[in-house]
Amino acid sequence: MDALAELDRRIAGCRACPRLVDWREEVARTKRASFADWTYWGRPVPGFGPPDARLLIVGLAPAAHGGNRTGRMFTGDRSGDVLYRALYDVGLASQPTSVSAGDGLALHGVRVTSPVHCAPPANKPTPGERDTCRPWLVRELRLLRPTLRAVVVLGAFGWQAALPAFTEAGWSVPRPRPVFAHGARVELGGLDLFGCFHVSQRNTFTGRLTPEMLRDVLRTAATAAGLP
Repeated sequence: MDALAELDRRIAGCRACPRLVDWREEVARTKRASFADWTYWGRPVPGFGPPDARLLIVGLAPAAHGGNRTGRMFTGDRSGDVLYRALYDVGLASQPTSVSAGDGLALHGVRVTSPVHCAPPANKPTPGERDTCRPWLVRELRLLRPTLRAVVVLGAFGWQAALPAFTEAGWSVPRPRPVFAHGARVELGGLDLFGCFHVSQRNTFTGRLTPEMLRDVLRTAATAAGLP
């Protein structure tokens, strides 16, 4: 637990990518009118969840007015509304909503993280920013390895960013690398990897990803992880 907490602390202090540092801090200063009374986090957002998690959910990056505001992954935005509702519905979260880092939300056997820890302009990190941030994910995976049994990756960007990190963290990733698809399942040698469409508004508003589809992937992954 101490090692993961120290990793989270170090992530929150990272300033490695100038474009992302400038953007996240500018957003934190100017704010959105509806959050004018908030003091934005405005820093890299570390992972969230217990250090002995059996299931990991990997997203893309924090939202400018979501995690960049609250300081917690998928908290305070529409994507998080969908994700945490689904986690609650399948028994993996203590409550169906997540509005602030101090709202009492607890995850049961699940941790949430992302391959890029700073909010990027237009929600699009560059390949260089993705690669610069990868060592944080590799370290997190190594710390979680004793208990981690399954991973759900949300979206193609997260999938492409995560596969090299799994290799560096010691898992056996097939060659050629598996292609992302919703419902994809890949065995990495003691770890089951699942693909799921991202919980972006574009996907959830258009019906490309429905709550039922998300719950199905989470239930399957939870079973693979040995969670009740």
